[in-house]
Amino acid sequence: MICALVTTFIWGTAFIAQDTGMDNIGPLTFNMARFFVGFLTILPIALIFEQKKIRNEIKSNQKLFFKYLLFMGVSLFLGTYLQQASLQYTNIANAAFFTVFYVPIVPILLFFIYSKKVHWSIWSSIGLCVAGVYLLSDFSDSQIMLGDGLVILCSVFWALHIIYAGKFMEVFDIPMFYAALQAAFVGIVSLFFAIIFEDINLSNILLEGYSILYAGVLSGGIAFTLQMYAQKHIEEAPAAIIYSLEGVFAAIAGWIILNQVLGFSNIIGCLLILCAVLISQLVPQKKSIIYNVE
Repeated sequence: MICALVTTFIWGTAFIAQDTGMDNIGPLTFNMARFFVGFLTILPIALIFEQKKIRNEIKSNQKLFFKYLLFMGVSLFLGTYLQQASLQYTNIANAAFFTVFYVPIVPILLFFIYSKKVHWSIWSSIGLCVAGVYLLSDFSDSQIMLGDGLVILCSVFWALHIIYAGKFMEVFDIPMFYAALQAAFVGIVSLFFAIIFEDINLSNILLEGYSILYAGVLSGGIAFTLQMYAQKHIEEAPAAIIYSLEGVFAAIAGWIILNQVLGFSNIIGCLLILCAVLISQLVPQKKSIIYNVE
């Protein structure tokens, strides 16, 4: 759970870097630079700690390995690109709110794709989570913008990525190397489309160096690696609820860095999301805890 919380903190604060990092470059170029930095950050560490396992893990089920790489890479590319593009049209609060729509989407997709039932507490947690992020974002006072639609769409791909990450970690045990591979995949795909749709200028990329480094090293590299570790021990639906805390961290980061003050309803929203996380983690374990005590 600690890995998931650290991941969420990094993702939430990365909203600031993602927003400020497009003053001189487009979303595809930012994504490209961000994930190449993430790849270069994680690959050396993966080769040090997982070198002996990499070949055996891939050989154990090569077809499934590359199948997950394709599915996770495509869903991560679309999720991050749509989220990045949305910040051109909407604010950080709205982006944080709509991204968290992956919370109810994850169990719904799990049910329809894998016929997997979830504990009843997850549905109550989803309700609290949605209500909390609604209050946190002050969506009731916001104008519906194009960016909001992009973030709603991106949340579907985030949900798919969370699901595939969980399924991958059930079979394979090379989270660092895999995080490096998917970062390289997203970086290459982003580069391909950036060449077509955007003007790639090295000097402009360097102007956004600090934002790219934060979003690349921490979010694109370390956070996605920690996500893989976390989902080896946490099921997909509860993991999605923990990740929803990124809305809280994004709001706090906006408060501290961009002077976006939290109001009373925002604070209530933070508390509701925290309750949702605790319910999703503690209630399903209650029966097993009682049996163990007895």
